[in-house]
Amino acid sequence: QVQLVESGGGLVQAGGSLRLTCAPSGRTFSRSHMAWFRQAPGNEREFVAAVFWPDGSAYYGGATQGRFTIARDDAKNTGYLHMYGLKPEDTAVYYCAAGWPSRVTSSLEYDSWGQGTQVTVSS
Repeated sequence: QVQLVESGGGLVQAGGSLRLTCAPSGRTFSRSHMAWFRQAPGNEREFVAAVFWPDGSAYYGGATQGRFTIARDDAKNTGYLHMYGLKPEDTAVYYCAAGWPSRVTSSLEYDSWGQGTQVTVSS
């Protein structure tokens, strides 16, 4: 397991953009797949996007495809989630995860997590 640290959340108006950053604390996740999930109050944790090691290919959940871009920079040991065209329904705590899941959309299959960063989109 690796402790992950997210940053970059905040309050933004609808239509705005944010960039979330994920970095491991004290170790590297450069040989793991990396993903972002989000969880709004009263909802289950929802898959947002994943980026795979080593080729950097990406896979997106349906709610955010076309508006969000996931990326990783293994030289900097950092992952990113670029969010554009934000909507109020994107409001949630966003979590970074890493591991070798057999099913990338399942939060149960990642063994490393961050504490989350709040994203709030006002209408």
